[in-house]
Amino acid sequence: MTFEITDSTNIAQAYGIIPITWSIGTTVGPLIGGSLAKPAERFPDIFGDSAFLKEHPYFLPCSVSGNYLGTFMANCIYIFERGPSLTTKRQKTLRQYLFGGDPQVRGDLCDDPAPEAIDKQLPFGAFLVRPVLVAAGSYATFSLLDIAFRSIIPVFYAVPIEMGGLNLDPPAIGIILALSGISGGIIQCIFFARMHDWLGAKRMFLATVSLYFPIIALFPVINATAKVYGLCYLVWFLVGFQMVLSIFAGFAFGITFMYISAAAPNKASIGATNGIAQMIVSVMRAIGPAAVNSAFSLSIEKDIMGGYFGYWVMVSMVGLTLWVGYLLPRKMWSE
Repeated sequence: MTFEITDSTNIAQAYGIIPITWSIGTTVGPLIGGSLAKPAERFPDIFGDSAFLKEHPYFLPCSVSGNYLGTFMANCIYIFERGPSLTTKRQKTLRQYLFGGDPQVRGDLCDDPAPEAIDKQLPFGAFLVRPVLVAAGSYATFSLLDIAFRSIIPVFYAVPIEMGGLNLDPPAIGIILALSGISGGIIQCIFFARMHDWLGAKRMFLATVSLYFPIIALFPVINATAKVYGLCYLVWFLVGFQMVLSIFAGFAFGITFMYISAAAPNKASIGATNGIAQMIVSVMRAIGPAAVNSAFSLSIEKDIMGGYFGYWVMVSMVGLTLWVGYLLPRKMWSE
């Protein structure tokens, strides 16, 4: 919908505001997890007698998040309960979508435009074209890199210093991630549109993705500093600097959303194009954490590449994302 209600003069401002909703979740979520983890140890007067919470120290934060999700879903069901359709077209069935065919047209709204004036929904094969595949590929590869970073960050913070981490407790990890979340929403709202106007879409995507090179390099640097000086001010400065770089790197998401919507074959297929991209990304978000965390654990256990094998896996993800990014056009396909 964002793409449909904007144009080339204000689309960057719109995609700079949208991440605020994401930042709210990435702020509240870590605070819930960090504050409520291991309640029997942290709040013995309240939960100290609970054998269940001692055996399952992360049940409380998970249940709080789960209840919030359940309430949200219940509200959605209530809000979007079935009623008269406001569109002139019914959605395609799965068979019509895969093998072609048009849905029946509703004629009960006489003020709607004629069916001939409405873009037709397209079969699946119509989306297997270069613009859609390149745009979805850029989104998928960057999502793989982003989820790999987000999954390894709490592990790195929690692992003992002598094993390559920082040995932080859950509340400290939650505060760091929450600060990163709220800062990310504010910074992107302020700078996204300006960077887009300055660099252009493609160069901004490549520049922000390239920030992952120093982000990844900071992992061993932070650990080496902690081994020598402990958790000193320099370590916290490096942690903050890494988080600021990751916030600017996250600007690439807005660019991929713009490219995906612009790659849609017609206006009626913008939703389907985004759906295909999300389907591919969901697979990547399942692969990323498993691949990076496994590589990180193996590198520590087996001393592969000096314990840095997991970071080299992430570097390869950066290279893959940049390669796909080079295939993007300098201007959106719709321009």
